[in-house]
Amino acid sequence: MQIKSKGIVNGYILDKYGKRGKQQKFGMPTLSIPFEIINPPKNTKCFAVIFDDPDSVKVCNKVWIHWLIANLQKQKVEENESLGAYDFLQGKNSWNDNCYGGPCPPDKDHNYRLKVFALSEMLNLRGDFSLELLENEMKNKVLEIAELRGIYKK
Repeated sequence: MQIKSKGIVNGYILDKYGKRGKQQKFGMPTLSIPFEIINPPKNTKCFAVIFDDPDSVKVCNKVWIHWLIANLQKQKVEENESLGAYDFLQGKNSWNDNCYGGPCPPDKDHNYRLKVFALSEMLNLRGDFSLELLENEMKNKVLEIAELRGIYKK
């Protein structure tokens, strides 16, 4: 399984999907990055997605969560689909909002991870789930994991 994104070019996340983007909600970038899942396992029932910033630990003592998706049943998510999502669930990001919150590195360029989990069954979650609930619900259901990394410039 692989992930492709037109929003990551030559290893860098395009400006419009982060703090320099024009679409903002109270200082949080909301133009969600598009991505496509290629060659998932045959028995995949749905996908879960975690978009996070492991470099944020040095700044705020935790991995910053930018986007959580559960029960995604398609292989392609279009640009800005987070704001009108009707066919997948979104959990709470680190801004405490149920949508995409784009990269905003405060100190230096940060490396971001878009992780996709192919799952053997749908997850029993509601749209306000946390990372912890997502990870607990995924236990023993993960068929394969793919990761795509991108840098967002300070």
